[in-house]
Amino acid sequence: MPDFSYTAIRDPAAFEERLKRVPDAPGVYLWKDAAGALLYVGKSKRLRDRMRSYFGSPRGLNAKTRRLVSHIADFDIVVTQSELEALLLEMNLIKQHRPRYNILLKDDKSYPYIKVTLQEDWPRIFPTRTVIEDGARYFGPYASAGSVYKTLDLLNRLFAFRPPYECKDDKFNRHRKLGKPCLYYQMRRCLGPCVPGLVSQEEYRATIAAVCRFLEGRTEQVVRDIRRDMEAAAEALNFERAAFLRDRITAIERISERQQVLRTVDEDQDVIAFAREDGSAVVQVLFIRGGKLVNAEPFTLQGAEDESDAALLGSFITQFYDRAPTVPPTLLLADHIEEPMIIASWLAQKSGHKVEIAVPRRGEKKELVELAATNARQKLAELRQQWLNSEQRAVAGLSALRDLLGLPALPQRIECYDVSTIQGQHTVASMVVFEHGEPKSSAYRRFRIKTVEGANDVAALREVLGRRFRRAAATRGAQGEEVLEAPPPAAGATRAAAQGEEEPSPPAAPILDAGVPGAEQAPPPSAWAELPDLVLIDGGRAQVNGALAALREAGFDQIPVVGVAKGPDRDRFDLVRPDRPEALALERTSPALHLVRRIDEEAHRFAITYHRKLRGKAALTSTLEEIPGIGPRRKKALLQAFGSLEGIRRASVEELAAVPGMNRKAAETLKGLLA
Repeated sequence: MPDFSYTAIRDPAAFEERLKRVPDAPGVYLWKDAAGALLYVGKSKRLRDRMRSYFGSPRGLNAKTRRLVSHIADFDIVVTQSELEALLLEMNLIKQHRPRYNILLKDDKSYPYIKVTLQEDWPRIFPTRTVIEDGARYFGPYASAGSVYKTLDLLNRLFAFRPPYECKDDKFNRHRKLGKPCLYYQMRRCLGPCVPGLVSQEEYRATIAAVCRFLEGRTEQVVRDIRRDMEAAAEALNFERAAFLRDRITAIERISERQQVLRTVDEDQDVIAFAREDGSAVVQVLFIRGGKLVNAEPFTLQGAEDESDAALLGSFITQFYDRAPTVPPTLLLADHIEEPMIIASWLAQKSGHKVEIAVPRRGEKKELVELAATNARQKLAELRQQWLNSEQRAVAGLSALRDLLGLPALPQRIECYDVSTIQGQHTVASMVVFEHGEPKSSAYRRFRIKTVEGANDVAALREVLGRRFRRAAATRGAQGEEVLEAPPPAAGATRAAAQGEEEPSPPAAPILDAGVPGAEQAPPPSAWAELPDLVLIDGGRAQVNGALAALREAGFDQIPVVGVAKGPDRDRFDLVRPDRPEALALERTSPALHLVRRIDEEAHRFAITYHRKLRGKAALTSTLEEIPGIGPRRKKALLQAFGSLEGIRRASVEELAAVPGMNRKAAETLKGLLA
């Protein structure tokens, strides 16, 4: 009989009755807590037996599963026709919901790839984080953007295609009209496809094909083709080009010698091994193509504590290859996985060819697995040292800040506010949150200034903090917490500002790249109830006084407020306290300086990113409205169809004419003015 005494189940009898009705068939089960939040997604070929196994003796469960079971209050099931369907459904649900107790590939939505736009007349090669079926080729994923940058730089030096970051279509078309290539052509970092006559389309596309073969590990064919071109150049007495091609062959052969790892078999395979310690896990993947090691990437797993090696490897393979653009015929693993036949069947279905999953025990393939494991252990040690150093720096900075400001305890949650504007236009503000000395990007918020005209940072900060803390007062009051009654909004405030409406926040995933805001979503009301231990304001005494007034009006004047005053070159970070006439200069050796600078610069980055976004939208709108025949309806339809001014510029006349509300005459006029 199941034991529900250590769960969160409210009605054990009804729960047991539901368990009895679960079929003994393949499917997916979803454990939920009392609030309905998803805790864990699992699959089984016999659902009822697998689900009942969670409610035996707690001594038979590992620590992680015991924690899971203690929160279980409800469940859902989905019956499938086969184990393969159950695997696919489980993968999709984990990817969609990222449940707390599942093994998760960290930041799996943001791994970068190298994209080759073969569908374009003059293909580009650049990094991307999105894989779509658009006719392009994708290579990856890579563990970090740095890996992609290094690879693209090497490829560009070897093959001189369009520079990955410096040759977008607008620049390409501009130089085509000028009839003059950019500096990269003089540096031999580009073949100059923008200028007619410098390189033929066939020759350029052959170069792009060579890049793809190089990424596939087929360097012998690449060298053979370049050597043929070198000999042809020498016969034509073009000795300068022949010498250039000779140097390229030498560079490729040197790289190829370092890549060679298999002495006997020229085959494509991925080698996967892992290292784990205290709940942390790193999986190392060696990408071998044609017997050559073309790439090696480490990937971090979260939620791996108390999980078996087989479960860890199986979860990684399903999540990793679900997004990988290609799957090699062979996977060499460090250990056996659960349900290898089902996973191999899924991989074969995805890739269109048979996939073998093997665990080598001897020979050079075993040596490759050991090499991957060694790299995984080294990466795990590096990460743990980074985590330790980061934690130590955070504690030191918080301690120093507490002592300098005379706070009663470490400021575990710090909120920092900054305003960004140019001559009072598109004024916005940012709120960034640091918890335990580290950024919590899911709590970041951004605001449009609604009640302030012109450039007035003090009034803008007062509006923003008033909106933020009035919302906190309302939320905490709704939750039954004791709060002081907030006064009505200032005269002239808009209805939106009076209700504390805020700009949608960025997604919970960390925002690493400035200018890439991602999908927007409104924060849950409960998020406003969390109060900071310290408020930092980017500015001097006037800004601090404005912030204090807003907190006082909202009933939170007990929260300490400190200004961060910087020098003209942002070379100083002095603290402005409302209770002291002079600023507190932070010593360059103080741990507090590093923390304060990091928080303030993050607030500045987040504010200016949003300001640039609004300014760019305004510029785009004005550009389209200046074109004859493009009114509000056509402008809206064009932006919906192509997403941006650059997308509209790239579109053909036929594509523009096909947009609802457009015709061929308007499309030709628009194309001519934007070309």
